[in-house]
Amino acid sequence: MTIANKLLLLRHQMELHRLDACIIPSTDPHQSEYLAAHWKSREWLTGFSGSAGTLVVLPSEAGLWTDSRYFLQAESQLAGTPVLLKKQQVPHAPEHIEWICASLPPGSRVGIDGSLFSVSQVRHLERRFAAHGIALDWETDVIAPIWEDRPGLPPDPVFEHDVYYAGLGRKEKLQQIRDALKLPQSGFLCTGLDDIAWALNLRGNDVQCNPLFFSFLFIQSTSSILYLEESKLPPALRKTLENDGIIIRSYTSIESDLAALPAQTTVCLDPGSTSIRLYSILRHTHVVEASGPIRDLKAVKNPTEVFHIRNAMRKDGVALLRLFRWLDNQLQQKEYVTEYQLAMQLAAFRALQEGYRGESFPAIVGYKSNGAIIHYRPEESASSTILPEGILLLDSGGQYLDGTTDITRTIALSPPDEAQKDHFTLVLKGHIALATACFPAGTVGMQLDTLARLPLWKHGLNYGHGTGHGVGFFLSVHEAPQGFATNPTTSRGTTAFSPGMLTSNEPGYYLPGAYGIRTENLVLCVQADEFSAGDFLRFESVSLFPIDRQLIREAWLTPEEKNWLNDYHQKVFDELAPLLEDEERSWLRNRCLPV
Repeated sequence: MTIANKLLLLRHQMELHRLDACIIPSTDPHQSEYLAAHWKSREWLTGFSGSAGTLVVLPSEAGLWTDSRYFLQAESQLAGTPVLLKKQQVPHAPEHIEWICASLPPGSRVGIDGSLFSVSQVRHLERRFAAHGIALDWETDVIAPIWEDRPGLPPDPVFEHDVYYAGLGRKEKLQQIRDALKLPQSGFLCTGLDDIAWALNLRGNDVQCNPLFFSFLFIQSTSSILYLEESKLPPALRKTLENDGIIIRSYTSIESDLAALPAQTTVCLDPGSTSIRLYSILRHTHVVEASGPIRDLKAVKNPTEVFHIRNAMRKDGVALLRLFRWLDNQLQQKEYVTEYQLAMQLAAFRALQEGYRGESFPAIVGYKSNGAIIHYRPEESASSTILPEGILLLDSGGQYLDGTTDITRTIALSPPDEAQKDHFTLVLKGHIALATACFPAGTVGMQLDTLARLPLWKHGLNYGHGTGHGVGFFLSVHEAPQGFATNPTTSRGTTAFSPGMLTSNEPGYYLPGAYGIRTENLVLCVQADEFSAGDFLRFESVSLFPIDRQLIREAWLTPEEKNWLNDYHQKVFDELAPLLEDEERSWLRNRCLPV
């Protein structure tokens, strides 16, 4: 079925329900970032496969909003379809709402699927639309009647994440949650998949690259109810959960159970993650709106998790080393490989490491101009061949039982030109500025983001994405709340850092049609011990792989920046060398020489 035919069917549903516009988001009933195929409605309707985007359909026009990371990809995938690309000026900003308000007359009706929009999102939409005399209908699902071959929910089993890695058992975590809530409530409704996985020390395979499983969790004072497809739970694990006070109910029974709660029940929920559909079912109860403690508890890694994270970084560094040595050999032998083949080979090297459970996201392998497509993903059928010339950007990560990794390196495959050196060095200076920052407790991501951009700004350059995101522990590679961002509408820009938070540091620069440059390490927030008062923090770079020295314009580095780079490379060598063969160790030593 063509995109045009799908939109024709959608518009027929809009006519049946008297809707003048329809908003199709990129999310699921759990407000997830990465989706199972069952909820990829926007991709099914448009053909655009980027992870971020909002589709708006009117009777005579359809537009897709996405940010600068996906402009080139969206232009390619939407070409020849009736869907127009609407380039967002500010990432994550709901610019499509203004377009709807300007396009529709008063008295119009806009439809959304209430199971896919949070309470907070619906309230925002209602306020914005009401000012223009536009009504919002969140009770109509226009996708289900037209998507006939829609994939079902994944059947993969749930498994336990051992306390050896997690550091705390599920009973301890649930008690932490209850203690933090401090409310005389009957229950706390948890809908975030990573929150549930963390709280119960469970993992699954329902979402690509994320060890999550579809479920809801209702935490009560002495017991909890886990809603999931019961066939996904092995009998032995089910018994263990029941012994820990976890009642098992089917995934689809959440709505009927909530509707059956007594009117005097008090339910705490997060309006930012709970769907308006579930919220509406609870209107007969006493609802207390609060973000809940799980997100913040999960973000601060405990000492056991930190110990394992360091080990995961070593394993990941070894896999990367073996990949780049393999690439060197392929190029020398003139046995050239494609970007896709390189991504597959990296996954194969990671798979040799103990505890590996898959990629943390599909590898971004951008050769030459493809590196300028910020979230470019090579396809087997359409992938550039890597030759011994130009530069290559590789952004990848792994999921291990002992941690989640995310690292980007840009390497020169031939002597770089002057512009490439300039741009690479400016990005590196920004990376080092953030890596070496020392800041008072209470500092937020928006304040620190500027440090990474200043070297580029001084040359009139910038990049169109945030500088960093939180990272989970064998969980989501993009984890709230902290990060480095310019946008105050997201938690990444407004959350204060705390010791134990693991965050990416990834400034970049992209020259369309030529190349992309990004240097990324994961950094762990720690106490700045040099200040006895203990109220200052800093970052420790924990990713382990050398930065390509041939791309650096050394004259532009300050003595302090050179010291950081040399110290970092010494750390990389010291940590990885014991795990390598002699030839590998020699290769690494050459790439960790001081500047």
